[in-house]
Amino acid sequence: MRFCTEQECQEWMNGRKRELPTQANSEHTLTLWYPPNPADIDFLWLVQEIYFRDPVLLWITEWGIWPSSENWHLYYRLRQSYGDSRLLHEAPGHLFQNFEMEDLASFLQVAATNGWGGFVLPSAHYASFFFSHDEYIDVFTSNPSTITAVEQRMSHLMRSPSDFHSAGSRQRISADGAPLSPKGVHGGADK
Repeated sequence: MRFCTEQECQEWMNGRKRELPTQANSEHTLTLWYPPNPADIDFLWLVQEIYFRDPVLLWITEWGIWPSSENWHLYYRLRQSYGDSRLLHEAPGHLFQNFEMEDLASFLQVAATNGWGGFVLPSAHYASFFFSHDEYIDVFTSNPSTITAVEQRMSHLMRSPSDFHSAGSRQRISADGAPLSPKGVHGGADK
């Protein structure tokens, strides 16, 4: 695994004639909602189901939105265990080889638990996904059987967010203990 700057992430994408996935440029999409504990998402199954042959770029694009959920110490200790001491904003890309899917799943779990967002992009155009600080995952693919497999394995994450969050969801709080929303964090319109 190696870490990449934003420019290196863009060059990696350009070299593969890739663009960031959207509903507009993907044939099939599916949205999964985080359960109350994002650590309960089976990221290892998801990345192994979708990316079993290609290198994969994990590009973290959202952080600092939910400060009370962020465990920077855990993230940097994990990152340092791979020999990189740069800050996330200096190198937000994480490039994993096809034999490092367990590593990718670990970084995804930390990112989701921290309330971060970003993209998981394989070398090939097979499938991609976006995970959001707003606690959902959008799966994008050209292969309908991928959507079917994800629906079958992760149907419990396809329920309405209110099914998860009306009963005991984690709540993000400020340093003074007040509940936060993205608007409260940024002091402006919701992102």
